[in-house]
Amino acid sequence: MGNPEVKAIRRAAENGEPLPDGAAFHILRSPVTELPEIFAAASMVRRRYFGNTVGLCSIFSAQSGACSEDCAFCAQASCHNTDTSFHPLCSREEMAQAFEEAAQLPLTHFGVVTSGCALSSEGVERVCGVIEEKRHARLGWCASFGCLDYDQLLRLKAAGLKRFHHNLETAPSFFPQICSTHSYDIRLETVRNAKRAGLEVCCGGIFGLGETAEQRVEFARLLARETIESIPLNFLIPIPGTRLEKVKTLKPLDILRIVSMFRLTNPGAEVRVCAGRVHLGDLQSMIFLAGANSMMIGRLLTVAGQGVDRDLKMLEDLEVDYEL
Repeated sequence: MGNPEVKAIRRAAENGEPLPDGAAFHILRSPVTELPEIFAAASMVRRRYFGNTVGLCSIFSAQSGACSEDCAFCAQASCHNTDTSFHPLCSREEMAQAFEEAAQLPLTHFGVVTSGCALSSEGVERVCGVIEEKRHARLGWCASFGCLDYDQLLRLKAAGLKRFHHNLETAPSFFPQICSTHSYDIRLETVRNAKRAGLEVCCGGIFGLGETAEQRVEFARLLARETIESIPLNFLIPIPGTRLEKVKTLKPLDILRIVSMFRLTNPGAEVRVCAGRVHLGDLQSMIFLAGANSMMIGRLLTVAGQGVDRDLKMLEDLEVDYEL
């Protein structure tokens, strides 16, 4: 007869209906034998909105370390004893060079990332100057500058910034266990201000922090209500010296379950797999079967990625399209 929750998942995918909460929970707890049907439903939704095209992005660490916030997973937090070194905001010339190098790759977004609760107004102006000078028909500017105010976001938009990245990290009910130096509300306000300023928003989080399945669904539902355009999914890579250094990493199939659940609860959003993809090992190519339509390539912030050449070969072998 088949599991009724799997039937509900398939029916929602086929009819473009909202995924029931029970079905979303079921995806995260589904037995291996049901995964082919779940992945088929997720792939159906991905193809409906994005066809066979995969979007690629990369990031550039423009300012690193010495962060005053106490996010439990972060190697850049000053409260943690890690090997991450501090470097202040880089020069305009360094940012411009990084953008030019990124434009040589088949990317759609290039993200400038800075550590700290919020980039200074002087720093925002420095970045704006580079954005105004460097434009590319295919490659859009993205920025991750922390909790900026509305006027700063408007300034970035006017300069030509396409997308603002600001992760909420996890569900509201779990966030206090991850960070105590700022509130969830201020993060959510930043996301809403970025949308109000006319920017696309890239907003997701990190999984494997100790959150429950219910909190993962809670988080997915919140992003759906906020109509987020791009949802980056990161999976904890425990870093020595951080509060979560001894947390057990997620299993590959649990990562794929999370990808499918986010695709089916946020059908029209980009679902982008970022840090922690290495945990999938030989199953990395299955992120697209599970519903992802985008991934980050190249160097990450404090951990290494898989390698650009290897990623592009994987996409070639999968016969998926990406922009050149």
